[in-house]
Amino acid sequence: MNLSIVIPLLNEDESLKELHDWIVKVMQANKYSYEIIFIDDGSTDASWDVITKLKEKNPNVRAIRFLKNFGKSQALHAAFKETKGDVIITMDADLQDSPDEIPELYEMIVKDGFDLVSGWKKKRYDSVIRKNLPSKLFNWAARKTSGVELNDFNCGLKSYHKDVVKNVEVYGEMHRYIPVLAKNAGFSKIGEKVVIHQARKYGVSKFGMDRFINGFLDLISIWFLAKFGKRPMHLFGLMGTIMFIVGFLATGLIGAMKLYKLFIGAKAILITENPWFYIALTTMVIGTQLFLAGFIGELVVRNKPHETRYKIKETI
Repeated sequence: MNLSIVIPLLNEDESLKELHDWIVKVMQANKYSYEIIFIDDGSTDASWDVITKLKEKNPNVRAIRFLKNFGKSQALHAAFKETKGDVIITMDADLQDSPDEIPELYEMIVKDGFDLVSGWKKKRYDSVIRKNLPSKLFNWAARKTSGVELNDFNCGLKSYHKDVVKNVEVYGEMHRYIPVLAKNAGFSKIGEKVVIHQARKYGVSKFGMDRFINGFLDLISIWFLAKFGKRPMHLFGLMGTIMFIVGFLATGLIGAMKLYKLFIGAKAILITENPWFYIALTTMVIGTQLFLAGFIGELVVRNKPHETRYKIKETI
């Protein structure tokens, strides 16, 4: 199979049929073998009914329905496990991503040899204050932190080689950072393509300040996991050891100064009355705790069980 089109959605019943028909038109024009996988992330409108009717008319449609809203990352993770295509295309269900971009995205994977190609909505129709400026700040921070030179990490329109989606685990709000996850997994040929951004035709945007804040928190998480996720002792153990040594040496120095003053007959206060003694002691305690945190982290990494982060209600 040439293509798997993955479409996560939440309350997008008005746009689904139009999007489906547009995708089918592109698939037939290019003679692609394909499947369309809709992931209903706990919609409360008629989205699942629309998908069911599309499935009745088109056997290439597949769908997953969550019990409740688990988030876009969980939706993508569930769909990636089910894809059968050689190339996987992800796109949003709100018609802001154009299916006409699919052939070129497909060719960049198949002919140009990219592992992943991310869309870049260079000209946007979103609110400048509400979304554009936060998005630019967000993308700048992601580039600096990850080393992946993309202009639009959060663009939903992306194409992947099948090996990429089978070897990255998307969770939390990490769908924004799939290119970073792919790089960390060893897929280094990551490209970018300028794509058309269409104004929202139906429904309302799901973007909010909480998603912006969560995005930055996840950026810190992914940076930490990339650097120390498989070796937490390298961070916590090192910091703990340094702090313990500093505290131990400081305590020894305080004791030595006390003994020296007693030896020369100078006036000396009790060690327990010296505030620096408690600072040194606290440093040793924190250092020990950090070292133990690293040790426990190593145990967790080596014994981490597989965790399912979503519950599927039904599939068709």
